[in-house]
Amino acid sequence: MQYPTPISQLIDSFMKLPGIGPKTAGRLAFYVLDMKEDDVLEFAKALVNAKRELTYCSVCHHITDTDPCYICQDKQRDRSIVCVVQDVKDVIAMEKMREFSGLYHVLHGAISPMDGVGPEDINVPDLLTRLQDEQIQEVIIATNPTIEGEATAMYISKLLKPTGMKVTRIAHGLPIGGDLEYADEVTLSKAIEGRREL
Repeated sequence: MQYPTPISQLIDSFMKLPGIGPKTAGRLAFYVLDMKEDDVLEFAKALVNAKRELTYCSVCHHITDTDPCYICQDKQRDRSIVCVVQDVKDVIAMEKMREFSGLYHVLHGAISPMDGVGPEDINVPDLLTRLQDEQIQEVIIATNPTIEGEATAMYISKLLKPTGMKVTRIAHGLPIGGDLEYADEVTLSKAIEGRREL
């Protein structure tokens, strides 16, 4: 079926978002058409403002509307520990936990030779420059438990070991409430590897 051009353009725009196929894009487009004009204008304004007003922190590369970000500005945070994560969403997840009080470094990706992504394509060089600060004593590598995340963790670890800096990796394993019988071999292996004394 041929839609009028404005609807087709709206559907095409929604399809540019990850995980949105033609059917979902069509539903969203028609939902927008049923919205009040003020709500649509507010939605459009929020999109434009997010794009124009947000940037990345010059210190840790977290998303922010001030530079440096609120985490890097916070004098109460433990400046001796830096947690290295792959994505901005990882910082948000860690902050929701309210257990970590150190600083972050966002890589914005992981090493993936198959996709042509090397250490220089993510924020590894900036991390190395940042770690020359004498205050930092430990780096916690919290990349995802994927092949790319593990490769990135190993690469950073090998770079930092000769410096004598303490390098740790977050434990991966079984979630609370998970059953052993449903866990895959890699998850079980990581659970055993990350065991601690009781």
